[in-house]
Amino acid sequence: MYSVAYCAAIRGIEGCIIQAETDVSEGLPGFSLVGFLSSEVKEAKERVRIALKNSGFRLLPKKITVNLSPADIRKAGTGYDLAIAVSVLAAFGYFSQEYIAKIAFIGELSLDGKIHEIHGILPMVYTAYAAGMKYCIVPEGNYSEAMAVEGIGIIGVSGLAQLVRYLQKETFPKQPEMVCHDGEAAETFPDFADVSGQAIVRRAVEVATAGRHNLLMIGPPGSGKTMIAKRIPGIMPQMSFEEQMEISKIYSVAGLLSKSRPLVQKRPFRSPHHTITEKALIGGGTVPRPGEISLANGGVLFLDELGEFQRQTIDLLRQPLEEGVINISRIDGNYSYPANCQLVAATNPCRCGYFPNRKRCSCTSWEVKNYLGKISQPMLDRMDICVETTPLEYDDFGPQRKENEPSSAIRERVAAAQGIQSERYRKEAFFHNSQLPPASLDTYCVLSESAKSYLKDMFQQMSFSARMYHKVLKVCRTIADLAGSVNIEKEHVAEAVFYRSIDKKYWGNERMW
Repeated sequence: MYSVAYCAAIRGIEGCIIQAETDVSEGLPGFSLVGFLSSEVKEAKERVRIALKNSGFRLLPKKITVNLSPADIRKAGTGYDLAIAVSVLAAFGYFSQEYIAKIAFIGELSLDGKIHEIHGILPMVYTAYAAGMKYCIVPEGNYSEAMAVEGIGIIGVSGLAQLVRYLQKETFPKQPEMVCHDGEAAETFPDFADVSGQAIVRRAVEVATAGRHNLLMIGPPGSGKTMIAKRIPGIMPQMSFEEQMEISKIYSVAGLLSKSRPLVQKRPFRSPHHTITEKALIGGGTVPRPGEISLANGGVLFLDELGEFQRQTIDLLRQPLEEGVINISRIDGNYSYPANCQLVAATNPCRCGYFPNRKRCSCTSWEVKNYLGKISQPMLDRMDICVETTPLEYDDFGPQRKENEPSSAIRERVAAAQGIQSERYRKEAFFHNSQLPPASLDTYCVLSESAKSYLKDMFQQMSFSARMYHKVLKVCRTIADLAGSVNIEKEHVAEAVFYRSIDKKYWGNERMW
């Protein structure tokens, strides 16, 4: 007898429907499992066989062949166990094949028949919904996460015997409602009201966030670089449901979703240590997994102490920062993970941190050059805005300090600027000024005559590369949006060029060393 049950596989953060086909025939008794399988899927044969026995199901001594189709997609993980077991039981006539035709079965079986939770349940359930499935059977431990997908019935089960009783009765009990926490209930980010002084840096952060531009802060220790970076997600607009779902898929595949909050509702803020490996940063591995740049998708990837990272590790970010996606190739296929994040980096100008203040800096010229040289020029070209943090004065944080502007006020201006961008690019495939392709710059970055003349002079004086020129234009567009200006004026260009002059102070100016 032939039967089929459905489950799902993940490739990157997207899924595809897998058919667990079972044929039971006369012949030498045995259990064969085929279909381009990884080692853990091959072991499912023994897990399923013993789980069926320990759950009270006695199968006749027949030749059992199970095929996971399509056979050209490599199957990895343990989420296929449940579909295989259901397909085998249906082939032996335990329940109707027609009834399970619109049900997806996802879960790992233990030897005693219990169903264990797995990683990546969210994209699997979404795939089942997109394929037109009526129900999706998931482990009880994954129930809250699966409930984030609307439009499909989610049934949480704890054991194989329990599931078979439901299928034999052809009815499922009413499942408990899950309490969904809104964005306001989620943990909030620190407030910019705590940041004293650094008016230029605060402005640069506002511009960078409004256009989703990459930002580099350089300055001595204790000047507030890390403190400012941690507050950037708090001035970003709230995420749409589509953004929440995409980010939640990534975290589901990585096994980082919280059971109490199965949907990511706040902007990610990832701050890996400078000893991070290349694979951990961009993703990969024998079984590809998303890296930090993908986990920061839609939020901030903060690289603190950028000068302490390995140069080759930093340079791996160059391509995904431009394309907004990371592609990983393996023998069994290609995997794509989103990498549309805002890069924020902070670094000291030298190992001791106090260059060019020679009264405090003890580094030699060679040590300064070597330290700054860890950040390559191509990587600097990808930093849209470079800004210097200066040591604070006593009046900046003493008892007589002025009241600082809170994050809520900055967020309103950022949201207004991004609203202008959304309206402007509503017919395009991109959403923010930082994503403007070179072919669209003339269309959307219209300069006044005085702005054109000033930008031409700056281009010649500062020896801009083509990429740097395009970055300056995009930042000009964001500054104009914050000012509510349709065209880019001279003052907007002057501010954008200023943000590209700080790095010239440290890189390429050997007279300072």
